[in-house]
Amino acid sequence: MRFRLTPRETSFYDMFAASADNIVTGSKLLMELLGAEVSARAEIAERMRAAEHAGDDATHAIFHQLNSSFITPFDREDIYRLASSLDDIMDFMEEAVDLVVLYQIEQLPKGVEQQIEVLSRAAELTAEAMPHLRTMENLTEYWIEVNRLENQADQIHRRLLAHLFNGKYDAIEVLKLKQIVDVLEEAADAFEHVANTVETIAVKES
Repeated sequence: MRFRLTPRETSFYDMFAASADNIVTGSKLLMELLGAEVSARAEIAERMRAAEHAGDDATHAIFHQLNSSFITPFDREDIYRLASSLDDIMDFMEEAVDLVVLYQIEQLPKGVEQQIEVLSRAAELTAEAMPHLRTMENLTEYWIEVNRLENQADQIHRRLLAHLFNGKYDAIEVLKLKQIVDVLEEAADAFEHVANTVETIAVKES
């Protein structure tokens, strides 16, 4: 750990942890959507929108703190990148739920549950990792595992696309379902961006 003579603003750690905990809430809502009746999905989407707004508030709080802090715990650009990537995850998850409702999807294709399971695991790992930013310890396994999960998400996404284009769906349905699975894939990518940013921070601080 690099030795510092100046005090550091520590509230960032709590705000990153809160943002990651909110993402866990979002991932649970995604899981809930899978088992919900079509009639119950609008209410789940409403709760997801509330979670996404809470995520926006958390991100704005980090940016406000960043702009008002003279000393930061690590590089300003990395704080901005980490906050933005966490916010992206919530945005993509909320978009996926909203699309399911707006498109009035009767049944999601087999394989979407695997996408959401990967996102749920990545959310748990991210929430567990954020408190370790205080010490920069015990983070290596986190970013390795999230990168592995993202590779798994890529494979699931490719299988889903092959399934959607096998001729069993009409063209309009393919377009709707493809947009949903693509957004879920973007959420997996965003988790990897968070992990890569954490790795960058840890390397700089070592």
